[in-house]
Amino acid sequence: MGSRGPGETKIELDRRRIHTRMSRLKKQILGFKPAREAKRANRNRNSVPSVAIAGYTNAGKSSLLNRITRAGALVENALFATLDTAVRKNVTEDGRGYTLTDTVGFVRNLPHQLVEAFRSTFEEIADSDVILHVVDASHPDPASQLATVRDVIGEVEARHIPEIVVFNKSDLVDEDQRLVLRGLEPNAIFASARTGEGIDELLAAIDAALPAPSIELELLIPYDRGELVSGLHDNGRIVATAYEEGGTRVTALVTEEHAASLRPFAVAPVPVGVGVPVR
Repeated sequence: MGSRGPGETKIELDRRRIHTRMSRLKKQILGFKPAREAKRANRNRNSVPSVAIAGYTNAGKSSLLNRITRAGALVENALFATLDTAVRKNVTEDGRGYTLTDTVGFVRNLPHQLVEAFRSTFEEIADSDVILHVVDASHPDPASQLATVRDVIGEVEARHIPEIVVFNKSDLVDEDQRLVLRGLEPNAIFASARTGEGIDELLAAIDAALPAPSIELELLIPYDRGELVSGLHDNGRIVATAYEEGGTRVTALVTEEHAASLRPFAVAPVPVGVGVPVR
């Protein structure tokens, strides 16, 4: 195996070895898929919203993730410094938890072989609730970066997902350049992972874009089910809390997905005319 057969040239031998290695790597990639799906299913089961950080390679996605979450992700001024997805947890101002996923950088006309290799990144984008589209503000052609990333987003059928455009490295551009960038994306946020400019505005935009809990439930949760109260703090918004003999009475705002598991603990409203008679 691996030796040259009769009449086989050196180029043909190298080509055969490359194809053999490609086949082996494709099998390994397929083997990783169940683990990725299990992790995403666990996040979905616990109703944890997700934000995927997408952008052209070397746009500063990992730096931005570090600035927001102090994640310690690898930061390097090089193409494809990030080659796998990194998931970190963050919390909104009102206490709702969500995940931030750093992804591999995109390039123009990405070959189909690399599309397959970066499948995990594309799956994270397609399954996210919000896409944080990071653009290098100091790049000489930011319009091509925007178009390239949006082409990839379209290829994974994720154009329907809310998108927040961030011009990163804003400390490297002057006011005239900012006017040009504002013309490209009027609603974009100017931010700098180095100086911290725009980070608060960015966090507020993520907060507004995430699925908001809108279903109000009044619940009586037994004291031995404290994990449900903890889940409400992470995935919903608690309006009021009281402690009674039968458990914790909670009024909370939740999403439809989270409401399904909580409805068995809902307190039924007392019909008019039923209750303790007035003397």
